[in-house]
Amino acid sequence: MNQLIRILNDGDRETLEWLRKHVGDVRVAAAARHLGSNGKPYLSAVCRYLGVRPPMPRQPGRPVEDCTVGDDYLAQIRQLLAQRNRASLKHQL
Repeated sequence: MNQLIRILNDGDRETLEWLRKHVGDVRVAAAARHLGSNGKPYLSAVCRYLGVRPPMPRQPGRPVEDCTVGDDYLAQIRQLLAQRNRASLKHQL
């Protein structure tokens, strides 16, 4: 199937595997040949042509990162903005 359809990443591989199980190799290959007159079609185009919406590919969970540095910078920015706001209010009075 890889010779007929453009596979770019692991998510595409998972989707192709799902598509082959749910639609069948014959229909997937026929759709790829129909769409591939100018080269390999993208897997998303094959899915649209077949009228199916595959499940979202599994994505590895992102580890929670330490955000204290960013939080500290945001606190400093808020302080600067509050000082600037107070200074502009004094000038208006």
